[in-house]
Amino acid sequence: QVQLVESGGGLVQTGGSLRLSCAASGRTFSSNVMGWFRQAPGKEREFVAAITRAGGLTTYADSVKGRFTISRDNAKNTVYLQMNSLKPEDTAVYYCVAKGSWGFAASSQQYDYWGQGTQVTVSS
Repeated sequence: QVQLVESGGGLVQTGGSLRLSCAASGRTFSSNVMGWFRQAPGKEREFVAAITRAGGLTTYADSVKGRFTISRDNAKNTVYLQMNSLKPEDTAVYYCVAKGSWGFAASSQQYDYWGQGTQVTVSS
């Protein structure tokens, strides 16, 4: 099992920045790919970004490309999501995810482990 704990959410104005953190514990070798999903009220959960354990390869949803940056510190078993130029439509609960299999996936069903979520609210 892998436990994921997010932190760093909050309230920010349009154009502002936030950095989310996700600390993994347990069988962390099972987190070959880690990433973030988000879910806004009344909407389906959507993929945001992901990063590989080895090589630090990244992928992003088109809606956040150029504004968000995902990174990880393997020594600390932590993944980060730096969010810049935030927009009201970025408002959502952000979930940290991990999967043991290699390869990126935008489907939530492909991820084995989920954090409890952290709220990000962007005011206009």
